[in-house]
Amino acid sequence: MNPVGINATLFVQLVTFAVLVALLYKYLYGPLKGVMEARRAKIADGLAAAERGKEEIVIAQKRATEMLREAKEKAAEIIANAERRGVELKEEAQVKAREEADRILAGARAEIEVETNRAREVLRERVVELVVDGAQRILHKEIDAQAHRDIVDRMVGQL
Repeated sequence: MNPVGINATLFVQLVTFAVLVALLYKYLYGPLKGVMEARRAKIADGLAAAERGKEEIVIAQKRATEMLREAKEKAAEIIANAERRGVELKEEAQVKAREEADRILAGARAEIEVETNRAREVLRERVVELVVDGAQRILHKEIDAQAHRDIVDRMVGQL
């Protein structure tokens, strides 16, 4: 036995080691490298997606802020229109109420005028009756009311 000698066992061990390295490279390192590369690509895609997500969130926040501002403007416009319409309706109601009050007042005045004229006619007829009755008593004779109606009407008109 030779302490440092090269023999066939060493040569077989080297060949076996080379075959083992080749098999490990082909069946372990190659697939492991593929898995590691896929994992790296997946992580890179995830990071890129996260960046895109952040950008989209910023854009969405800006869009939401703009939509909120527009909604507030529209709400303010609607409120202003409602207030303006309320004032218009109030004014229209006041005008209609005044017109109705004027119409009722005019009707009441016309009715008062009719009643006043009717009362005057009743009073005139009553005065005519009293004048005829008084004249009968003074003259102690019968006076024909129809015959003297014109005279009595003129007298009542002078009252």
